[in-house]
Amino acid sequence: MEAYQRVKANKGAAGIDDVSITEFEKNLKSNLYKIWNRMSSGCYVPPAVKLVEIPKANGGTRPLGIPTVGDRVAQMVVVLTIEGFIEPHFHEDSYAYRKNKSAHDAIAKAKERSYVFHWVVDLDIRQFFDTIDHDLLIKALQKHVRCKWAMMYIQRWLKAPCQMADGTQVERNKGVPQGSVIGPILSNLFLHYAFDEWMKRNHTNISFERYADDIICHCVSLKQAEFIKRQIQQRLVECKLELNETKTKIVYCKKNHRDIEYDCIQFDFLGYTFRPRRAVDQNKEVFINFSPAISNAAKKEIWETVRKWNRHYWVQLTLEEIAKEINPIIQGWINYYGKHNVRDLKEVLFPVNMKLSRWVRDKFKGFRKHKTKAVYRLGDMALANPNLFAHWKWGVKPTASPKNRRRPVMTE
Repeated sequence: MEAYQRVKANKGAAGIDDVSITEFEKNLKSNLYKIWNRMSSGCYVPPAVKLVEIPKANGGTRPLGIPTVGDRVAQMVVVLTIEGFIEPHFHEDSYAYRKNKSAHDAIAKAKERSYVFHWVVDLDIRQFFDTIDHDLLIKALQKHVRCKWAMMYIQRWLKAPCQMADGTQVERNKGVPQGSVIGPILSNLFLHYAFDEWMKRNHTNISFERYADDIICHCVSLKQAEFIKRQIQQRLVECKLELNETKTKIVYCKKNHRDIEYDCIQFDFLGYTFRPRRAVDQNKEVFINFSPAISNAAKKEIWETVRKWNRHYWVQLTLEEIAKEINPIIQGWINYYGKHNVRDLKEVLFPVNMKLSRWVRDKFKGFRKHKTKAVYRLGDMALANPNLFAHWKWGVKPTASPKNRRRPVMTE
């Protein structure tokens, strides 16, 4: 039951059986009993994983494996069984899929270290989740997992086939499906030994942040950065992984106009772009720092989401109903991308107001041919109810009409 509650909280789509969480819950007691009965008797055989291609921001697609709801519950049972034996061994600078650690922690630590160290190696592992070697992974698991039935089911999940859109099934002999419940702890454990422990043994002078397969290493010089890049490349080959040379790069953390000239002076990490930015100190003097802000790829994703909001559907809604529908999305953007250089995110969220002004033009005949007046009308509404939308409350309000900019107005 605890495993089911966690699966339900994570939401997610239906697998190859087309049974959603809502459908599964209609006969919850019986469905959970079947999983328990089969797992406890050793005869549980996981169904194929539904393979879905997810578009990537930079073009191309990313394969996402979606197990059935029942299989996700079974996987969660094993995760709850083994994580207590594995979690304590993880490196302090491993941030993904862990309690009391987050992407924001990794970003903050990368920012802090970029002030101290002038060079960064931005690592990219080619198709990491799809190329994890099963034999090496099982070897790592055997160091920590003494539960034989858990090991048996993990090996079955690793070999479970993927079902394509046309119904054909593809056997797997390597990799962990992204989207599986057990995938995060398995992939984390693999890189714990392939990278974290290796760095700890051989390169204790190099600081790093790792979030799943996103890795940033900090160096004191270009020579050291080039050296550690070669060493890591060799290490990954030993672990049957490959460094993506086109995406892996050495970055100079430029913090001053007088710094040395180097072509690559920015990198992306967990949706943020780290680069030189103008800043003002306590004495109001302008200087250059090296700090994160929302990345261009993340901006494009937000704008694409806003563009797809259906304004024709919105016509039949009130402003309050629209707010109820989109506020969780906007608040999510603010919560994640609003931690650093908030002005950049406020500029990104301004198109939301333009989308809402289109609602004004579509809703009220008198504004249909008057774009500026529609923006002013929306601004008057924001003055009257400044907390209606999450970004209004955060300070991204449309411009009110000149006569009402100094005082709130009553609206219909």
